Amino acid sequence: MYDRIKGFRDFYPGEMAARRQAIDTLEETAHRYGFREIGTPALERAEMWTDKSGDDIVDELYAFEDQGGRHVTLTPELTPTVARMVVAKQQELSKPIKWFSTRPFWRYEQVQQGRQREFYQTNVDIFGSSEPEADAEILAWAADALTGLGLTSEHFEFRVSHRDILGGIFETYGDDVDVEAAIRAVDKSDKLERAEYHGLLADAGLDRGDAEDVADLIAGGDLEAVVEFADTERVTAAVENLQDVLAAAEDFGAREYCTISLETARGLDYYTGVVFECFDSAGDVSRSIFGGGRYDDLIESFDGQPTPAVGVAPGHATLPLLMQRAGVWPAEEVTTDYYILSVGDTRSEASRIARELRNRGHVVESDVAGRSFGAQLGYADSINAETTVIVGERDLENDEITVKEMASGDEVQAPVDSFPGDVERPTIDDFDA
Repeated sequence: MYDRIKGFRDFYPGEMAARRQAIDTLEETAHRYGFREIGTPALERAEMWTDKSGDDIVDELYAFEDQGGRHVTLTPELTPTVARMVVAKQQELSKPIKWFSTRPFWRYEQVQQGRQREFYQTNVDIFGSSEPEADAEILAWAADALTGLGLTSEHFEFRVSHRDILGGIFETYGDDVDVEAAIRAVDKSDKLERAEYHGLLADAGLDRGDAEDVADLIAGGDLEAVVEFADTERVTAAVENLQDVLAAAEDFGAREYCTISLETARGLDYYTGVVFECFDSAGDVSRSIFGGGRYDDLIESFDGQPTPAVGVAPGHATLPLLMQRAGVWPAEEVTTDYYILSVGDTRSEASRIARELRNRGHVVESDVAGRSFGAQLGYADSINAETTVIVGERDLENDEITVKEMASGDEVQAPVDSFPGDVERPTIDDFDA
């Protein structure tokens, strides 16, 4: 017997039914906003990551040399791939480019709650607009998708910030401060003891007193205080941009879910503007549910023309944790509209009924294993069949079939020639008892 590889998951039909319902909600919401679905490869050149992050990142990838001698990797994230796609057809694509996709990714990392080595995300991105409305639309899509899943403002919040606010604050301390290292320290602050957090800021070049002061300033989230402290064009512009995005989010219906949180930095260095993370409002889920933000320099870094971009990527491991806590995760069970139970030499008529019901969009099963009446009825119950249509030789002699409601056990006879007839979803109520 072979064991499943650590960090990879199997999804049996009940689990998959719940996941499919959640994924469909995310994707249908994206469709309503005009995002277009794309498909992307599972395998990319490893250089797309090593050229920008160094060879050490290989330890985090499922990377190998293929039979053509190419250094390749299973894709650990989507953003470089979509950047490559935009660059390849940049002149042909109408702006803004609004794309989404749902697919698996792979990273060789420590397995923990909400984090596997194979994981799934729905990525939603806008390329070609630097306007605050683009950032706000990403926030609005995320809010609409979550509320479509049954969540409310009592269940989640978006912690919103701007990378240039943090960058501008740390720049005021001079060239001795490693700005990116300081931002990464802020990004980790909610997971660290206060002294350890101050220590990371000190390691980035701040003296201990300044580290404590700037940590308090950032934690306070007072934009006016930040502008007064930094008093630079970069910080002022960033604060104005953040305020403009939040104003647009108000008009788009997403502002109520947004909280200003300057400690939200997002760890990836390619973020350039507004960033946000979704958290469980009650704090039961200890980590970020998902995040996103603006990354205006990425396309250019792939040798494309300067192209502003903003996006978000809900993960399908952490999102169920939030939904389960809120009590809105779909039931993990299969459902069936009709089971066609065939007794004796009735395959022709039973198949006709099954075809007509399927043509109306219903989920229909029939016997393909030559089972007895009792075994078929037990199977119908096991697949949560709502209605069982019994097509038996004796009933057909009277030009009838039996329609059975599984929940109550009630059943009625129905004329075989008029079933399913003109009724879109026939039940026992459509026939005289």
